[in-house]
Amino acid sequence: MSNLVRSVRFCLSAAIFVFMASSDSRAGQGGQNVTPYKPPDPPAVPSHADLLRGEYGAYRANNDLLSYHLDIRVNPEKKYLSGKNTIRFKMLSDATRIQLDLHAALNVDKILLGTAPLKYERDSGAVFVDFPNTLKKGETYSIDFYYSGNPVEVGRFGAITFKKDASGHPWINTACEETGASVWWPNKDQWRDEVESMEISVAVPSDLVDVSNGKFAGKTDLGDGYTRWDWQVHYPINNYDVSLNIGNYEHFSDKYKELPLDFYALPEDLEKARKQFVQAKGMLEAFEHYFGEYPFPKDGYKLIEVPYTGMEHQSAVTYGNHFANGYLERDWTGVGISPRFDFIIIHESGHEWFGNAVSAADRSDMWIHEGMTTYLESLYVEYMYGYADAIKYTNGYKPKVKNDRPIITARGVNATPPPDQYFKGTLFLNTLRSVVNDDKKWFALLHDFFQHFKYQNIMTEDVGAYFNQYTGMDLTPIFNQYLRHTAIPTLELKFDQSNGVVKYRWKVDESRFAMPVRVGVADEWEIIRPTTNWQEMKTGLKKEEFAVATDLYYVSVSKE
Repeated sequence: MSNLVRSVRFCLSAAIFVFMASSDSRAGQGGQNVTPYKPPDPPAVPSHADLLRGEYGAYRANNDLLSYHLDIRVNPEKKYLSGKNTIRFKMLSDATRIQLDLHAALNVDKILLGTAPLKYERDSGAVFVDFPNTLKKGETYSIDFYYSGNPVEVGRFGAITFKKDASGHPWINTACEETGASVWWPNKDQWRDEVESMEISVAVPSDLVDVSNGKFAGKTDLGDGYTRWDWQVHYPINNYDVSLNIGNYEHFSDKYKELPLDFYALPEDLEKARKQFVQAKGMLEAFEHYFGEYPFPKDGYKLIEVPYTGMEHQSAVTYGNHFANGYLERDWTGVGISPRFDFIIIHESGHEWFGNAVSAADRSDMWIHEGMTTYLESLYVEYMYGYADAIKYTNGYKPKVKNDRPIITARGVNATPPPDQYFKGTLFLNTLRSVVNDDKKWFALLHDFFQHFKYQNIMTEDVGAYFNQYTGMDLTPIFNQYLRHTAIPTLELKFDQSNGVVKYRWKVDESRFAMPVRVGVADEWEIIRPTTNWQEMKTGLKKEEFAVATDLYYVSVSKE
């Protein structure tokens, strides 16, 4: 389903940082070697493969996805996949070719339209499928894409990994946001067009369990030592959210209101999971308070133990945070608040609202996933512990910001934006809250924004235009400065203490930047409205006494 909302004229011109750690290849009970993760510098010129993956070209844009049925068999010992994806789509224009994707390590066995084999051409992971007759605009078609092979392990979490747990059972998981879903299954591997629904059928050795996205639809003994697990996804879903979790899982369940909660852990971790996973209820309560009902009620909510830190797989959130509070048992923001809750449960589940229900249409705008969800952490803290702790928690992210390149990157390229999309993203949103300066309006804006764009794929222009319309403010230069430029705003202050005057202006890249800011003395703030031109105000405060509310606005201050 093509979910991109109409393009809005909005003069903003012109993705997932792992949380500083990656798990090693060890699985099971022991410790983990945690090493800092540094994302690679973006190439000066995008590769041919990255352009093919990232660009929404003619052979992608001519069709609208309707559904997938991924039906595969997984052989743990051979680390081998085989099966098919049935792809239903509607043509948006007459054409004889469409573009799909499958990693070069995997074989295309055949592609069928009904019983007729189709010709195809492979190029750097892209699979161009050719049809003997013109596919007509408005008509719906279905093809069966058969494939097989040994997928490669790539990326920070391996994309797909074949491991063993501490008891020697196979433990197979997927996490492929950066590398792309086509590393292990054939699909239209981009963000703009999501299927409206999906079936997932996974055959595994009968002593194992598969947990995938959506509502459990049953299991079937195939009579050959394998059992097929069937799952039904009732909502639009990102390709990278589609998940396999195959292992010696134990299952337990609960409910939040009428929402089914299903939890999966290895037997040796079951009691720890029972104690830790209760935090899911508080998370749901907090985020429903701000944004409304959990967005995937028909599919339920699942939390699944994995041998890496975690991932926001839709309705099947994966978890590897040591069954302990904080992030890998550390104080994530360094201000004494994150040890009160399990960071992975809160952050990765927050993506059910932003990332999964409201999704970016291009990786360049991935801050819509990550900046928003990092801000949800602060909202969780505010709901559970109060406003003062939330502000403290939010500002704890400042040391993580690099300000080395813009958050929004080039569009149409398969590349991940910088880690600032997380940390600078949440500080930007906290700044917007202060600019709006009306919490009742701010929280209504967040709620209505989510509800308006739920199950859609959007761009920054859509976010900015909605915020502008809702608030009645021109927030465009503020969006531009924080998201499309490297530097944060600097408030320049020049004091003439003999005359009791301070001059002020913004030093920024955006010529129309005119963000209000609180200055003076804490608890007695005065709001001024600097522009890029010098203004002045009377003050009885000395230079060292004159403060700026830098906990409410992510800005720097220069005093002379």
